[in-house]
Amino acid sequence: MTAGHVLVVDDEKSQRDIMTMILEGEGYTVEAASNVTQALSFYRNRQANVVLTDLSMPERDGLSLLEELVKLDPEAVVILITAYGTIGSAVQAMKKGAVDFLTKPVDREELLITIAKAFENLRLVKENRQLKQQLFEKFKIDNILGHHPLMQEVFRVIKKVAASQATVLITGESGTGKELVARALHAHSPRAERPFRALNCAAVPETLIESELFGHEKGSFTGAQARQIGLFETVDEGTLFLDEIGDLGLPLQSKLLRVLQEKEIRRIGGREDIKVDVRVVAATNRKLAAAIKQGTFREDLFYRLNVVSIPLPPLRDRTTDIPELVEHFLKKYAASSGKVVKGVSPAALRALLDYHWPGNVRELESVIERAVLLCEAGRIDVEDLPLEARARATLIDRMEFDLPAEGFSLEEFERKLLETAMVRSGGVIAKAAKMLGLTYKTMQYRLEKFQIGRGASGGRDLPPEMPEEQESRT
Repeated sequence: MTAGHVLVVDDEKSQRDIMTMILEGEGYTVEAASNVTQALSFYRNRQANVVLTDLSMPERDGLSLLEELVKLDPEAVVILITAYGTIGSAVQAMKKGAVDFLTKPVDREELLITIAKAFENLRLVKENRQLKQQLFEKFKIDNILGHHPLMQEVFRVIKKVAASQATVLITGESGTGKELVARALHAHSPRAERPFRALNCAAVPETLIESELFGHEKGSFTGAQARQIGLFETVDEGTLFLDEIGDLGLPLQSKLLRVLQEKEIRRIGGREDIKVDVRVVAATNRKLAAAIKQGTFREDLFYRLNVVSIPLPPLRDRTTDIPELVEHFLKKYAASSGKVVKGVSPAALRALLDYHWPGNVRELESVIERAVLLCEAGRIDVEDLPLEARARATLIDRMEFDLPAEGFSLEEFERKLLETAMVRSGGVIAKAAKMLGLTYKTMQYRLEKFQIGRGASGGRDLPPEMPEEQESRT
C-alpha cells in the first residue's frame, strides 16, 4: 500500500530526481513536473495528495502555481522550497495557503519529516470532515421528516437562522420534535464541531438547576465538596438547549437574562465573572404570553429568547406526513428487532390517519415500535395497534348500518354512527366520544342534536351523568 501521492515540481532535473528517489524510497508514489503548466495538467487529471514545488522557476514561479492550485482545490496541500534569500516570499506563500516550506539545500530528514507531517494533517482533516458529515447526516433537516407546508416553513427558518448567533425559541406540544430542531440548528451552524448540551428545566429540581447551569465553588453550600463547572462553561463556543424553559423559576430567569445580556456567568459562591460564548436555544410547550400576564415569566427574558421563533405544528395538523413517518419508523424498528415487516394494511393506516395523536410524533413512534413487535402476518394490521389508536377505525369498519341502499343523507349516517358508539360504549358518553375522536362536549352536543339517549333508542332526554362516566371523562 502506497504511503501517499506526491507531485514534485522543479525546473532542475537533478533536483526533481533526487527528491523523487528519496520519497519513492519511503514508499510514496511520486510524479514529477518541470514547470507550472505540466503541474496543473497533472493535478487536474490525477490530483496528488501533496504538492512539493520550487519557489523560483522561469516563466511562472511557485507562488503562481500555489494560487492556481488553491483555485482548483481550496484544500490543496502545497509545500514550497525556497532559497535562503527568498524566505520572505515563502512567508507570503504561507499566507496564501501553503502549509509549509523547506530551504535549499533540502535536507533528506527534514524533507521526510515535512512530508510525513503534511500527510498526518491530511488524515486529521479527513477524519474531522467525516465526523462532521456524520453529525450533519444524523441531524440534517432532511431527517426531520415532513412534506406538509407547515414543516417546510420550519425547514426554511432553520436554514436561514442556523448560521447566525441569534437565540431561538422553539414552541410546540410535547412530542413534536423540539430537541431534534435544536440539534439541527446546531449541526448547521459554525458551532457544529463544538459541544451541544440539552437540559430539561422541568426535570431538574429547582435547588439544583442553578448549580447545573452556572456551576459552584467548593464549600459554597452544604454538600459542595468540590468545585463544579456548569453547563455554560462546558458548552463554551457551542450550543445549550434549554427545554421546557417555561418551568424555570423567576430568580433563575433573572440570572439567565444577565448571561444573555452580558455574555458572562458567576459560579455559586464565586467572586469573579467568567466570559462565555454560548448560543442558547430554548423550547417550551407552554403559552409564555399567558405566563407573562400571570407574572410567572419575565417579559424581558421572553424577548431575549424570542429573537427567532420556530413553532412546531402538532401531528394532527399535518396528517399528510403520517404515511412517511410510519414508513420511517417501521424500517427503523423492523431492522432493530430483526423482523420482516413489509408494510401497513390499509385499515391500519386509516386508523393511524384518523387518530388525533395527543402525544404527537413521539407517540406515533412508540405505536409503530409496539406494532412491529406484535405483528405476526408480515405487516401491521389494526389489531396490532393500541386500543386508543384503533377504536375509531374499528367501530366504523365493523358496524352494520341499517340504512337504505340509496338516497340516505349524511345526517342519517351521523345519527347511526352516534347511536352505534353509544351502544358499544354501554351508554357512557365519554367512552363513545373517545371512540369517535370527539371531545366530551362535542359528543354531548351531537347527542342532544339528534335526541339520542344513553340506550341509543332515540330518547329525548339524557339521564344525569353517572359517577363512573364522570371518572372516565376526567
